[in-house]
Amino acid sequence: MSGPLGGVLPVVSTPFDARDQIDADVLAREVDWLISHGVDGLTIGMVSEVLRLSAAERRQLTTTVVSAAAGRVPVVASVGAESTPATVALAEHAQGSGATALMAIPPVGVTLSDAETLGFYRAVLDHTEVPLVVQDASGYLGHPLPLSLYADLLAGYGPQRVLFKPEAVPIGPRLSALRDATGGVAAVFEGTGGIALVDSHRRGVVGTMPGPEVPWAVVTLWRALQSGDLELTQAVHGPLAALISLQSSLDAFIAVEKHLLVRQQVFAADHRRHPHGYDPDPETLVEVDRLVDVLAAACRIRLPPAR
Repeated sequence: MSGPLGGVLPVVSTPFDARDQIDADVLAREVDWLISHGVDGLTIGMVSEVLRLSAAERRQLTTTVVSAAAGRVPVVASVGAESTPATVALAEHAQGSGATALMAIPPVGVTLSDAETLGFYRAVLDHTEVPLVVQDASGYLGHPLPLSLYADLLAGYGPQRVLFKPEAVPIGPRLSALRDATGGVAAVFEGTGGIALVDSHRRGVVGTMPGPEVPWAVVTLWRALQSGDLELTQAVHGPLAALISLQSSLDAFIAVEKHLLVRQQVFAADHRRHPHGYDPDPETLVEVDRLVDVLAAACRIRLPPAR
C-alpha cells in the first residue's frame, strides 16, 4: 500500500441483471462513477450484499472491482465468512487479486468467545500480508466486539496491519474509548453511513465507509471537515443525516442506495438479491428524493429529476 488508508471509501453496491447474476459491466461503470466523484478508495462490504452471494460470486465481485479500479484508488475487500477456513480462503484470494486491504466481520451464526474471536482475526492476519479492517457490525452480531480485542490485535500486528471500523452504539463514546485504549495510534473508520461523521471526525477517525449512492455529498462533507469549513459542513450534514436516518436496516440501506443509483443513471434497475426484508413504500422514496435534491443543492450538484 502506497500510503495510509483513509478518507472516503464508499461500499460498492452489487448490480444484478434480470437473471439474478452479477452484472460486471454495470459494476465497472459504478466504479468509474464513484472514482469520478473524488472518492479516496472503494470498499466491498455488507451493503454489497456479500452475505447473499456464493463464495464464487464473492470472488467475482472482488476481482471485478479491483480490475475496474485499475490501481486508481485502493480497494478494501470484505472477506468475513461463517468459518475461519472460508474466511482465510476469501482473504487469500482477495490479496492475490490485488486488493489493497481486507475487511472482516466475525461469523454471524454463532456467538464466539473473546478468545475465539481473537483467534479468528489472528488466522486472517497470519495468512495474509495486507492490512485488515476489523469490522464490529454489532447490528448483525447482536453484541459489540470488546475494546480489549482491538488493543490485543494492535499490539500484536501494529497499526499498519490492523485498522478498525467499530459500529456499536453509542458510536461516539466507543470511538473515543478505542482511541484512548490504543494510545491514539489506532486507525479508525466511521461506520454509520455518514450520519455521525461530524462527531466522529472530532474524535479522530481517519475516514468513512458510507454507501455509494451520494459519494459527491460525503466527499464534500469530508473535505469541509478536513478544512474546517463549518458553514459547508452544516449545509451538507443536515440533509445527509436525514437521508441516512431513513435507512434503518441493512435491507433499507440497499434499497435506498439502488433507488438512487438508478435515478443517477448508474444502474438501469434496482434488482436486489432475494430474500430481503424491506421494500420502501412510494412515500418513503418521495422523501428520499426530496432530501437528495436538498443535498445536491448544498453540494452544487445537478441530478436527473426524480421519476
